[in-house]
Amino acid sequence: MKLVIAEKPSVARSIAKVVGAVKQCDGYLSGGGYAVSHCFGHLAELAQAETYDERYGKWKREDLPIIPAAWQYAVSDDKKQQFEILSQLMNNPEVTEVINACDAGREGELIFRTVYNLANCKKPIKRLWISSMEDAAIKEGFNNLRPGSDYDALYQAALCRSKADWLVGINATRLFSVLYHRTLNVGRVVSPTLAMLVQREAQIKAFQSEPFYKTVLDFGAFKAESERFSDKDSANVAAKLCEADTAVAEKVERSEKSEKAPALYDLTTLQREANRTLGYTAQQTLDYLQSLYEKKLCTYPRTDSKFLTDDMKPTVSDIVSVSADILGVQKPSTVNVDKICDSKKVSDHHAVILTKSVKNTDIQSLLAGEREILKLIAKRTLCAVSEPYMYAETSAVIFCGGREFTVKKKSVISLGWKAYLKSDGTDDKPIELTEGQILDKKTVSVAEGKTTPPKRFTEDTILAAMEKAGKEDMPDEAERKGLGTPATRAGIIEKLVSVGFVVRKKEQKSVYLVPDGIGASLITILPEALQSPILTAEWEQQLLQIEKGELSADEFMSEIEDMVNNLVRDYKVVDGAEVLFPSGRTVVGKCPRCGSDVTESKKGFFCEKNDCRFALWRDNRFLTSKKVSLTKKMAETLLRDGKAYVSGIYSERTGKKYDAFIVMTDDGTKTTFSLDFDKKQ
Repeated sequence: MKLVIAEKPSVARSIAKVVGAVKQCDGYLSGGGYAVSHCFGHLAELAQAETYDERYGKWKREDLPIIPAAWQYAVSDDKKQQFEILSQLMNNPEVTEVINACDAGREGELIFRTVYNLANCKKPIKRLWISSMEDAAIKEGFNNLRPGSDYDALYQAALCRSKADWLVGINATRLFSVLYHRTLNVGRVVSPTLAMLVQREAQIKAFQSEPFYKTVLDFGAFKAESERFSDKDSANVAAKLCEADTAVAEKVERSEKSEKAPALYDLTTLQREANRTLGYTAQQTLDYLQSLYEKKLCTYPRTDSKFLTDDMKPTVSDIVSVSADILGVQKPSTVNVDKICDSKKVSDHHAVILTKSVKNTDIQSLLAGEREILKLIAKRTLCAVSEPYMYAETSAVIFCGGREFTVKKKSVISLGWKAYLKSDGTDDKPIELTEGQILDKKTVSVAEGKTTPPKRFTEDTILAAMEKAGKEDMPDEAERKGLGTPATRAGIIEKLVSVGFVVRKKEQKSVYLVPDGIGASLITILPEALQSPILTAEWEQQLLQIEKGELSADEFMSEIEDMVNNLVRDYKVVDGAEVLFPSGRTVVGKCPRCGSDVTESKKGFFCEKNDCRFALWRDNRFLTSKKVSLTKKMAETLLRDGKAYVSGIYSERTGKKYDAFIVMTDDGTKTTFSLDFDKKQ
């Protein structure tokens, strides 16, 4: 019997149907010589720090860095039952080989191998590598199973990524949280992404808007504009001169231009389009797409390719027909197959397209979000195989009032791929102008505008920025650039929102990502290496080298450990950081040592400045021996006046009670108390 392990239950059911495993058992399906089971995503993950040593349960700088000598894994309680089922199946004597049918990518390899290794399984591994859940694709995949060893390097890259993220995340998060007295999540992708948002917000706040003016000549069929004026008077002077003068056309140029059809979608471009046109978050788009994939209606979603492989050319016509039917439109008269098929531009998976199964599906039965994503994919497919968009562009210089005015206008020659889009605003009527032509009918006006700041990031534009980040610092031959991967970028955005570093803010029809105060403060105190996209870009390049066998996993991990060691050893608290990270606690007075705020906590009253050790402990020996409770009011008085009058002070010598001033003295390193019985003071 062969054991097939899929990443999710729905995928396992699809595979089981194809291989004939129709008998329902506890946690798996069997039949046809197969047992088909599943994980629930990551069944086992790297253990938390406290698993290695119970002292790590408390966050202390002296315990850093935490670098496990031997890595351990943990299975969450809600997944233990399924792990036990898989473990028993893998070690069942009747099972002769194990087929890895987890998602065909780096994470899918990690999910399978982690469970396989934890179960101490030694059975031979075969790899199912498919991009579609259609029955035909599954059958073809089973006819072309690869030895599991072909993907050993891919697993090593995935394992290195996981361990490296753990090391940086655990150590950096604990280091900065301890030093700045609040939880500060740090990560090699999440932090540079946050830095881009913070930098953009700073640019917006620093921007000073300036007015500008233009003189406009309106000829009815078109308008010509002057250069910008910084003051309105100059624009008005130019307008008056034009009113008294004749306009003459000069330098009239006409040219025919074209825009080639856009490529098919990879995950990131689809997420961007869905955000821009439908308002979906990156995570929503990924979730809808994953559901469509599991329903066999589209191909594998987590792809960074925008092309199909050459061997898919015969299927393109059918996919185009399906796409046209979904939208209720005519398919292109000429289908340019060669434009979208190029095996050299396909990495692990080809572009996202619909499957033939769509034509046998009741589209209305799908979720509204799934339907919209399906339509986007269909529309992009039709655009991608269509002819270029052709247009004529006329540009001219109009001379009037001793000044040049410019005009540029487009007119459509052939819509091509844009026939499947809404109007782009191109005017069908070209400008009819000849050089030397006198234009005597015109209206002159002055238009006012003002310079605008950079726009805040939407999910569309942050995804684009993540994709491009660090590219200039990477070698040209690097296959994967930018922050994160198509599969992880949505999760990064959601994490920034969930930990409170970023908020979604709706303005008019757009939803912007705006860094919250603590997010901006975190970027202020982070070292450049942790907020620059260069680090993650370098990691991705090295992980690809590991996949290709060009770099050893040990060498990569050694570099990561050195980086973490250096961070913990060398980092110094930023001076004045208490302003960046206010505790939000009640202020009771000013610190006698440094002048910063003293705030109330459960155990006493403490200076907010990180490197100041001033404290008024509730359980200090002087007060407790005299049975005096340090109240908020008393602390306020001590900080303001240096002493506080207290009634009912207990005498340890006589056992009686008395009234007196408690006087506080602080010499800069130590705080002491004494009694003063002079009531006149």
